[in-house]
Amino acid sequence: MSSRINAGTFSLGDRVVNRMGYGAMQLAGPGVFGPPRDHDAAVAVLRAAIEAGVNHIDTSDFYGPHVTNQIIREALHPYDDDLVIVTKVGAVRGEDASWLPAQSREDLTRAVHDNLRNLGLERLDVVNLRLMGDVLAPKEGSLAEPFSALAALREQGLIRHLGLSNATATQVAEAQAIAPVVCVQNHYNLVHGKDNALIDALAAQGIAYVPFFPLGGFSPIQSNVLSEIAADIGKSPLQVALAWLLARSPNLLLIPGTSNPLHLSENLAAATLELSVDVRARLDTIALS
Repeated sequence: MSSRINAGTFSLGDRVVNRMGYGAMQLAGPGVFGPPRDHDAAVAVLRAAIEAGVNHIDTSDFYGPHVTNQIIREALHPYDDDLVIVTKVGAVRGEDASWLPAQSREDLTRAVHDNLRNLGLERLDVVNLRLMGDVLAPKEGSLAEPFSALAALREQGLIRHLGLSNATATQVAEAQAIAPVVCVQNHYNLVHGKDNALIDALAAQGIAYVPFFPLGGFSPIQSNVLSEIAADIGKSPLQVALAWLLARSPNLLLIPGTSNPLHLSENLAAATLELSVDVRARLDTIALS
């Protein structure tokens, strides 16, 4: 697969990554639980992403659990020097595949060591504290205790940089008073645009914003206007949705996930899609509706 990445770069702390990255969640089994249906295909899609120029992978040891990190290690270790692997902690999986909070100091320490072991690393590039809140929306509440625990692990040299996932602007500010924050990962896409003010505030500080579910997650984005625009310009609706995100702000880093090499190629190709002013204006009406 030849490189189709032409979306520019942005910083994650002292690391620079291509703005079009890859999310590893879909490498696990159904419901992000258990092994993938096709292990060899999962390995192949990771290698194809790296060959195409991806150098930012988002993962977590609670995907599977442990499954995606073990596949990443099998497929890519020893890692390229420019590859940045971002993981998240703050949850565990129940035997019934439920997502359970795990934010005590002991829980977070165990999670960091699990990530280190399963990824085959001595230090994690970026660790996001995943605040549970609602599934797709943050809730206010102090994060001082868990974030301070991660800050202590950073001081020990086990973590290079810290970030947040599913956080409010107030929580971001609280975290920044404890330790530097290099990224915020929240639910955001063409039809879910509640974080506009936070995106702009982070951009002004040089902090990355990483939309999770950039294509709608388990239910792909659907919009008549989006479909019409995609047909007019000869691209898929999901490619247009990714291109809109890239055009939204230079601090947005995308992590669309897939276990399908064809879908990977289509996602990366969105980095070359330049939307006209008129098309962006029409897409903005979806985001604002």
